[in-house]
Amino acid sequence: MTPFGIAAPGRILFGRGEAARAAGLIAGFGARVLLVHGASPARAGWLITALTDAGVEVLSLGCAGEPDLPTLDEALATARPFQPQVVAGLGGGAALDLAKALAALGPAPDGPMEHLEVVGRGRPLVAPPLPFVALPTTAGTGAEATKNAVIGVPDHRRKVSLRDDRMLARVALVDPALTDHCPRGVTLASGLDAVTQVIEPFVSARATPFTDAISRPAISEGMAALVQLMRAEDAPARDALAWVSLSGGLALANGGLGAVHGLAGVIGGMTAAAHGAICGTLLAPILRANLQAAAPGSTARARLAEVCQILGTVLGAPAADAPEALADWARQAGLPGLEAMGLDPADHAAVAEAALASSSMKGNPVGLAPAALVQAMRLA
Repeated sequence: MTPFGIAAPGRILFGRGEAARAAGLIAGFGARVLLVHGASPARAGWLITALTDAGVEVLSLGCAGEPDLPTLDEALATARPFQPQVVAGLGGGAALDLAKALAALGPAPDGPMEHLEVVGRGRPLVAPPLPFVALPTTAGTGAEATKNAVIGVPDHRRKVSLRDDRMLARVALVDPALTDHCPRGVTLASGLDAVTQVIEPFVSARATPFTDAISRPAISEGMAALVQLMRAEDAPARDALAWVSLSGGLALANGGLGAVHGLAGVIGGMTAAAHGAICGTLLAPILRANLQAAAPGSTARARLAEVCQILGTVLGAPAADAPEALADWARQAGLPGLEAMGLDPADHAAVAEAALASSSMKGNPVGLAPAALVQAMRLA
């Protein structure tokens, strides 16, 4: 067996009602708390009150959308004078990424461009990050379990990562009740992201026994939960999707991703589309492209075929038609295509070339030519 490691948050708490423990756990790391929440401050009121009652000082910052470099610079200018001792993120993947970045860069003597990958200098962090506590309110990105923060850089029209093993959460507190009644469109996009993030690590060239153990069973569970949630609000389905999201975060942190995320990082920097929606609409055509490129009898072909069998069973379609059945289901559920999200078809070739240089693409189970990536975007 090839040696492998496991990177994970220091402590993971999962289950309904676990959010009630958040204030005490956060306060255990320090008396000055920087709390990053989503666009609505009202949704963070319960935690701010609980932290205040616990005797800590709180500075709260809202994250209205997926974080970019100007947002991060502005947040750092606000946060650093406060001198927080711990950073907590309460929200979707965007809020968690901004919180993670602030925890990493708050103590740093320099700015984000020193450390951002691809468009920056990519240098390691000099100062240790502040303790970070994650409370996701959507089931999708798995950001509570990853060691990177995704930041948009408008000048380069790219989304890139700030990455360090020490950026892993000290505590990842996943309470599925925080995701209850999430808007339908957000549930669809983030849920498809969660499903993508257990599929890509399972078929990844970097898969390990650990990532196999948590990703494979989550594919069926995640797809079935998402199908149910598109029919009606359902607490058990919310629980299942939250678990799949966490599993995806753990899997991608240890086994890598693939072409879906390689393309999504570029497209996300060129459009205002949500990351989950981009991944969701690319998943089916990339599955088909990978199947067409995988050699008969190869491990990659066997794993891709297994994914199609799982998806086909959930969607009531033959395994051979699973990618197309998934694409049809997603469209009927309301997921827009890439062009409707703002991607100009004239940019497909440039996106493909840029995506080939991404770190995510290195995990793809087979090599895909630019023409195959362009075709996938045409179908998405």
